[in-house]
Amino acid sequence: MKEFLLLFRQPDYDYSKATPEKMSDLTKRWQEWVEGIALQGKLVPGGKRLAQEGKVLKAGGIITDGPFVEVKEKLGGFIIVMAESLDEATTLAHGCPGIDEGGTVEIRPLY
Repeated sequence: MKEFLLLFRQPDYDYSKATPEKMSDLTKRWQEWVEGIALQGKLVPGGKRLAQEGKVLKAGGIITDGPFVEVKEKLGGFIIVMAESLDEATTLAHGCPGIDEGGTVEIRPLY
């Protein structure tokens, strides 16, 4: 089996403005989805949700605030899964709750 990174991209949305009910529902859906992968024995411990703040270091020592680029989505978090192929890892990404919220999942092999 190989390791694959599932990188969650989300729309630029302020989740602090979401209702408690929406956040509770979304959290439950994420937990159930990740638990389903874990029950298959395909989850590598250590995935994380990413904070909103950060820094970007560019050539020439230029530092900017935030991990932000000129796009309408941002990185929201990641998990690492075990799969036989990129196709299988992509299948594991199906059902990701972030997709229902307008996000995407990028699937990348790890070397």
